[in-house]
Amino acid sequence: MDSHNTSLFDAQALEAPAELASAIAPPAAPGHFDELRGIATPQTTTRQGTPSQPAPLYDAASVPPAAPAADETDLAPGEHAPLAPSWAGFFENLGPGGFDDLPRRAVSLERQIRDNGVTYNVYADSANGPQRPWSLDLFPLILSPESWAQIEAGVQQRARLLDRVMADVYGPQQLLSEGLLPPALVQGNAGYLRAMHGVKPPGDTWLHIAAFDLARGPDGNWWVVSQRTQAPSGLGYLLENRLAIARQFPQAFENLHVQRLAATYNAMMEGLQRMCPAGQPPHIALLTPGPYNETYFEHAYLSRYLGITLVEGSDLTVRDQRLYLKTLQGLRPVHGLIKRLDDQFLDPLELRPDSTLGVPGLLQAIRAGNVLVANMPGSAFLESPALLGFLPALARRLLDEKLQLPALPTWWCGERAAMEAVLPLLSDCAIKATYPGDDSHTSFDSVLGTRMGQRGLDEWAGRIMRRGEEHTVQSYLPLSQMPTWTQNFDRGHIAPRAVLLRVFAISDGPQSWRVLPGGLARLAGPDAQIASMQRGGSSADVWVQTLDEVDMTTRLHSQATPASLARHRAPVTSRAAENMYWLGRYTERAENAVRLARVTLDLLGGEEVSSRALLNWLHQLTERNALVPREVPSLPKSRRVFERALIAELGDVERGGSVGFSLSCVRRAAAAVRERLSQDHWNQIVRAEADFLRRSAEQAGEKGEAGYESGAALRLLESASAALAAMTGAQTDRMTRDDAWRLLSIGRHIERLAFLSSALAAGFETGAVHEVSGFEAMVALFDSTITFHARYQQRRDVATMVDLLVLDGDNPRSLAWVTHTLRKRIAKLAGSAPGKLSALSYELPDPDSWTLEHLCEAGPESQYAALVDLCTACETASYHVSDAIGTRYFTLTSESLRSVGA
Repeated sequence: MDSHNTSLFDAQALEAPAELASAIAPPAAPGHFDELRGIATPQTTTRQGTPSQPAPLYDAASVPPAAPAADETDLAPGEHAPLAPSWAGFFENLGPGGFDDLPRRAVSLERQIRDNGVTYNVYADSANGPQRPWSLDLFPLILSPESWAQIEAGVQQRARLLDRVMADVYGPQQLLSEGLLPPALVQGNAGYLRAMHGVKPPGDTWLHIAAFDLARGPDGNWWVVSQRTQAPSGLGYLLENRLAIARQFPQAFENLHVQRLAATYNAMMEGLQRMCPAGQPPHIALLTPGPYNETYFEHAYLSRYLGITLVEGSDLTVRDQRLYLKTLQGLRPVHGLIKRLDDQFLDPLELRPDSTLGVPGLLQAIRAGNVLVANMPGSAFLESPALLGFLPALARRLLDEKLQLPALPTWWCGERAAMEAVLPLLSDCAIKATYPGDDSHTSFDSVLGTRMGQRGLDEWAGRIMRRGEEHTVQSYLPLSQMPTWTQNFDRGHIAPRAVLLRVFAISDGPQSWRVLPGGLARLAGPDAQIASMQRGGSSADVWVQTLDEVDMTTRLHSQATPASLARHRAPVTSRAAENMYWLGRYTERAENAVRLARVTLDLLGGEEVSSRALLNWLHQLTERNALVPREVPSLPKSRRVFERALIAELGDVERGGSVGFSLSCVRRAAAAVRERLSQDHWNQIVRAEADFLRRSAEQAGEKGEAGYESGAALRLLESASAALAAMTGAQTDRMTRDDAWRLLSIGRHIERLAFLSSALAAGFETGAVHEVSGFEAMVALFDSTITFHARYQQRRDVATMVDLLVLDGDNPRSLAWVTHTLRKRIAKLAGSAPGKLSALSYELPDPDSWTLEHLCEAGPESQYAALVDLCTACETASYHVSDAIGTRYFTLTSESLRSVGA
């Protein structure tokens, strides 16, 4: 067994935690920089038997000398170098429990990530479902003040450079005319948007957020590997990482003088507000592709942290070259947009016509100068790896400066000389696509020449020679390795893993940037050389130490005024409102389907099912609510076939109306408004669907095509009913009574009114309610059995049914209660004065005009025409009101449409 496993918790044999860490933590792999000890691990030999020394990666004059450090070759066998000062300080400040407490903290961290609902969606990860918990290591990456100074200066300079490159490319294009930039890398890149040429951005600033992926080489210096400018991710995840890790190591976080992050976020928001073209205060929103995007959690988290509105493309509209947010109160101007959407999807009128994620007319609003977009569209060409090789010359031309932070040597094979120079070096390089993600060019995942044999290298060389412009070759750099914690059952151990650091340059005003003092560290898998979340990697917090006073700025405002509090009350977007409305409708629909299926199976399993009227009523209701296919023989003709069809359809997620389908719709609607739901509420919804579909599939698998027995189906429905009751409790008792909640409630009651009134009308039309079993079934369908028997004992006449199920103002399932509630909540939604109804409220029948005597008048053959007419009127009105709500609040096409704000 390895020494670092055997002696992990034998702290008594050593004097200090730092010495213990040095003894039990294995060194980095040969040829990699060891973050824990601040030195490079000695090189091994190559296949030819000569020491493997990496070739010079850059102009030596531009690279600061590596910091002197101890050499592990001077140590005795089995002895490790001492820890770097930063890491020694970290382990000395572990706090109570020391190393013995690390397994508990690892479990606590995992639970915290799970409870907070932090996810990273992986599209191809079908085994773990569409949402995978965010992976975060227990240890942070610690950067010394000296190391950060090199990074900060270099990243800030590169942000200025990239911004000026964009200004030239979309302006005078001198770089192209002077031959400093190949046209193929600009105009030949799908990320170059001709529609943006000649645009003058607010504050003359094109880039507001730029991300740079950095790697530390064996010499201890940092190198730029890639850059992201379209919609760089990480600003939200690194916040969650910081909160989670600082909570696990509060003593170390305090004593190591770690720089805080809030001041940079404040500066970013203040800079955006100053540069917004209009509005005081300006209205800024964050544009997300939606809940199925891989980083949607981050979008929702970041919007809450920044106090801005989270919107999708369907929430926005352009009118008269101005951008508006569709809200329940009308159109609200949007002055600034932080986009997390790739440029090609922004505007279906001028870019990808098949995009449903963007806003028609957005580019025209940008060209008119009426909206600030961070980042401005058209920056995607900057992300090409081929551009890195041209930036040193561009820095001298545009900034008259030498780049302070070097990039890995990069060769664009579209230049013949570069291609011929790099082909012999493929075995020590990475091969990348020049135009990643571009459908008009060849695109592929990066490959490492170090992992290929001669045959593979020859094949790639052939591809490069045939299509040189689509291939970029970059020197391979062994990534530095940081200590990570690996949990083994109840214990764990420290293991080194390769790390790639993403840092962010943030604009804090016109032509001004600062670097966020932290970042997102991405860890490669245990045996991987590429750090990628998509490839199963993990993340780590980044602690930047400072020698100065720690900036304790916070996003919390010490003084609040009514006006400032009103601004922080986020508007309810039409999309969110519509999804809340359908969340309510589908929750109620699922409850109705469960109750109807239970009533039907109970009756079919009993002895009193000979009544043709009762069978016709059940068949009519189940078919109308899509619980059975239309082609199934009628219930009076083949009771057994009907029962089997009903059971088989319960878990069918393809057929609308089934319980499984309704539960899936509940989850999808909830996912679209995930940021509005508590974690418990969301977990209830996900579990309800997953458990129902799993148990349904298990039961069907055990019984095969014959389906499972009614007893098992009833137990399954009982479990679903309990889960739906928990959801109803969360919706009723744990949500703020704002307009979004009112629409959820209105959706539930519209669905309830339509279902119950149609069921009651059908019961009287078929005559089922005039039989004991049919009467009891109707009361059960209204979920009023206990109240009915407590109030009326053995009476079973029409008057008692109408009194409880239609007129009772205290029964939340009576038609009168549901209608009264709907009228009041629709009026409240419309902003009517207390006690006053809106015009739409009057579209529903007035329960105050209903009387028991009139509704109980029996016509010829006991038809009860007045009662049936009332039920029909309630059902028709519910659907009419639903359409009117959609027109008024969701599509915003009614005549009462208005703009709010300036």
